[in-house]
Amino acid sequence: MPFEPTGEGLRQLGELGVAFLFSALIGLEREIRRKSAGLRTYTLVGLASALFFLISKYGFGDVLVADKVVLDPSRVAAQIVSGIGFLGAGIIFVRTDSVTGLTTAATIWLTAAVGMACGAGLLLLATAATVSYFVVAIGFPPIVRRIQRTRRTDDVAAPEHPTSVSKP
Repeated sequence: MPFEPTGEGLRQLGELGVAFLFSALIGLEREIRRKSAGLRTYTLVGLASALFFLISKYGFGDVLVADKVVLDPSRVAAQIVSGIGFLGAGIIFVRTDSVTGLTTAATIWLTAAVGMACGAGLLLLATAATVSYFVVAIGFPPIVRRIQRTRRTDDVAAPEHPTSVSKP
Protein backbone atom coordinates (compact mmCIF):
# COMPACT_ATOMS: atom_id res chain seq x y z
CA MET A 1 0.00 0.00 0.00
CA PRO A 2 1.70 3.25 -1.12
CA PHE A 3 2.00 6.15 1.28
CA GLU A 4 0.20 9.14 -0.29
CA PRO A 5 0.07 12.27 1.84
CA THR A 6 -1.88 15.11 0.36
CA GLY A 7 0.45 17.88 -0.66
CA GLU A 8 -1.59 20.32 -2.71
CA GLY A 9 -4.45 21.96 -0.98
CA LEU A 10 -5.54 25.05 0.82
CA ARG A 11 -3.31 24.23 3.77
CA GLN A 12 -0.15 24.13 1.65
CA LEU A 13 -1.18 27.25 -0.29
CA GLY A 14 -1.73 28.90 3.07
CA GLU A 15 1.72 27.82 4.23
CA LEU A 16 3.26 29.15 1.02
CA GLY A 17 1.27 32.38 1.45
CA VAL A 18 2.43 32.82 5.03
CA ALA A 19 6.04 32.29 3.93
CA PHE A 20 5.51 34.92 1.23
CA LEU A 21 4.02 37.40 3.72
CA PHE A 22 6.56 36.85 6.49
CA SER A 23 9.51 36.93 4.10
CA ALA A 24 8.17 40.11 2.52
CA LEU A 25 7.83 41.71 5.95
CA ILE A 26 11.44 40.83 6.78
CA GLY A 27 12.55 42.14 3.38
CA LEU A 28 10.58 45.35 3.89
CA GLU A 29 12.33 45.97 7.18
CA ARG A 30 15.70 45.36 5.50
CA GLU A 31 14.73 47.68 2.65
CA ILE A 32 13.74 50.46 5.05
CA ARG A 33 17.07 50.04 6.89
CA ARG A 34 18.94 50.30 3.57
CA LYS A 35 20.50 46.86 3.62
CA SER A 36 21.88 45.49 0.36
CA ALA A 37 19.37 42.62 0.26
CA GLY A 38 15.86 43.96 0.51
CA LEU A 39 12.21 43.33 -0.09
CA ARG A 40 12.43 41.33 -3.31
CA THR A 41 15.43 39.21 -2.33
CA TYR A 42 14.08 38.19 1.07
CA THR A 43 10.64 37.46 -0.32
CA LEU A 44 12.01 35.22 -3.05
CA VAL A 45 14.35 33.38 -0.68
CA GLY A 46 11.57 32.76 1.86
CA LEU A 47 9.12 31.68 -0.80
CA ALA A 48 11.65 29.32 -2.36
CA SER A 49 12.55 27.84 1.02
CA ALA A 50 8.90 27.12 1.79
CA LEU A 51 8.42 25.56 -1.59
CA PHE A 52 11.54 23.39 -1.19
CA PHE A 53 10.28 22.21 2.19
CA LEU A 54 6.78 21.45 0.90
CA ILE A 55 8.31 19.51 -1.97
CA SER A 56 10.45 17.49 0.47
CA LYS A 57 7.47 16.89 2.74
CA TYR A 58 4.83 15.98 0.16
CA GLY A 59 6.40 15.49 -3.23
CA PHE A 60 7.62 11.91 -2.95
CA GLY A 61 4.61 9.94 -1.74
CA ASP A 62 4.43 8.04 -5.01
CA VAL A 63 7.81 6.34 -4.41
CA LEU A 64 7.39 5.46 -0.74
CA VAL A 65 5.76 2.38 0.77
CA ALA A 66 4.16 2.45 4.23
CA ASP A 67 6.63 1.46 6.98
CA LYS A 68 9.42 1.03 4.45
CA VAL A 69 11.43 3.53 2.46
CA VAL A 70 11.99 2.09 -1.00
CA LEU A 71 14.38 4.94 -1.82
CA ASP A 72 15.08 8.39 -0.46
CA PRO A 73 14.07 10.90 -3.11
CA SER A 74 14.50 13.81 -0.72
CA ARG A 75 18.26 13.37 -1.11
CA VAL A 76 17.90 14.46 -4.73
CA ALA A 77 15.95 17.52 -3.66
CA ALA A 78 18.62 18.41 -1.11
CA GLN A 79 21.34 18.16 -3.73
CA ILE A 80 19.41 20.44 -6.08
CA VAL A 81 19.08 23.03 -3.31
CA SER A 82 22.84 22.90 -2.61
CA GLY A 83 23.77 23.02 -6.27
CA ILE A 84 21.54 25.98 -7.01
CA GLY A 85 23.03 27.75 -3.97
CA PHE A 86 26.46 27.52 -5.52
CA LEU A 87 25.12 28.70 -8.86
CA GLY A 88 23.47 31.68 -7.21
CA ALA A 89 26.64 32.54 -5.31
CA GLY A 90 28.46 32.87 -8.60
CA ILE A 91 26.05 35.58 -9.71
CA ILE A 92 26.55 37.84 -6.70
CA PHE A 93 29.14 40.59 -7.07
CA VAL A 94 30.42 42.96 -4.41
CA ARG A 95 32.09 46.26 -5.32
CA THR A 96 32.79 48.75 -2.54
CA ASP A 97 29.35 49.43 -1.01
CA SER A 98 27.40 47.93 -3.89
CA VAL A 99 26.07 44.38 -4.08
CA THR A 100 24.55 43.19 -7.33
CA GLY A 101 22.99 39.94 -8.36
CA LEU A 102 21.16 39.05 -5.14
CA THR A 103 17.68 39.16 -6.64
CA THR A 104 18.90 37.27 -9.68
CA ALA A 105 20.41 34.57 -7.43
CA ALA A 106 17.18 34.37 -5.40
CA THR A 107 15.15 34.14 -8.60
CA ILE A 108 17.30 31.28 -9.86
CA TRP A 109 16.80 29.52 -6.53
CA LEU A 110 13.03 30.05 -6.73
CA THR A 111 12.97 28.83 -10.31
CA ALA A 112 14.73 25.64 -9.22
CA ALA A 113 12.08 25.14 -6.55
CA VAL A 114 9.31 25.66 -9.10
CA GLY A 115 10.96 23.11 -11.35
CA MET A 116 11.24 20.64 -8.49
CA ALA A 117 7.58 21.18 -7.62
CA CYS A 118 6.58 20.50 -11.21
CA GLY A 119 8.77 17.40 -11.30
CA ALA A 120 7.20 16.16 -8.09
CA GLY A 121 3.72 16.69 -9.55
CA LEU A 122 2.93 19.56 -7.20
CA LEU A 123 1.58 21.77 -9.96
CA LEU A 124 -0.70 23.88 -7.80
CA LEU A 125 2.24 24.87 -5.58
CA ALA A 126 4.43 25.52 -8.61
CA THR A 127 1.73 27.75 -10.09
CA ALA A 128 1.31 29.66 -6.83
CA ALA A 129 5.07 30.19 -6.51
CA THR A 130 5.34 31.36 -10.11
CA VAL A 131 2.48 33.83 -9.71
CA SER A 132 4.12 35.02 -6.49
CA TYR A 133 7.37 35.61 -8.37
CA PHE A 134 5.60 37.95 -10.79
CA VAL A 135 4.01 39.81 -7.90
CA VAL A 136 7.54 40.31 -6.47
CA ALA A 137 9.21 41.16 -9.78
CA ILE A 138 6.52 43.46 -11.16
CA GLY A 139 4.53 44.62 -8.15
CA PHE A 140 7.33 45.29 -5.64
CA PRO A 141 9.58 47.72 -7.61
CA PRO A 142 7.10 50.64 -7.31
CA ILE A 143 6.96 50.01 -3.55
CA VAL A 144 10.78 49.93 -3.37
CA ARG A 145 11.01 53.18 -5.38
CA ARG A 146 8.52 54.85 -3.04
CA ILE A 147 10.55 53.73 0.00
CA GLN A 148 13.77 54.96 -1.59
CA ARG A 149 12.19 58.32 -2.48
CA THR A 150 11.03 58.71 1.12
CA ARG A 151 14.51 57.84 2.41
CA ARG A 152 16.14 60.43 0.12
CA THR A 153 13.72 63.09 1.35
CA ASP A 154 14.45 62.13 4.96
CA ASP A 155 18.22 62.19 4.31
CA VAL A 156 18.06 65.71 2.85
CA ALA A 157 15.88 66.96 5.71
CA ALA A 158 18.01 65.50 8.50
CA PRO A 159 21.55 64.44 7.58
CA GLU A 160 22.95 61.65 9.72
CA HIS A 161 26.47 63.05 10.05
CA PRO A 162 26.77 66.82 9.85
CA THR A 163 29.93 67.87 8.04
CA SER A 164 30.43 70.99 10.10
CA VAL A 165 29.40 72.19 13.50
CA SER A 166 28.62 75.83 13.94
CA LYS A 167 29.49 77.55 17.19
CA PRO A 168 26.81 79.53 18.99
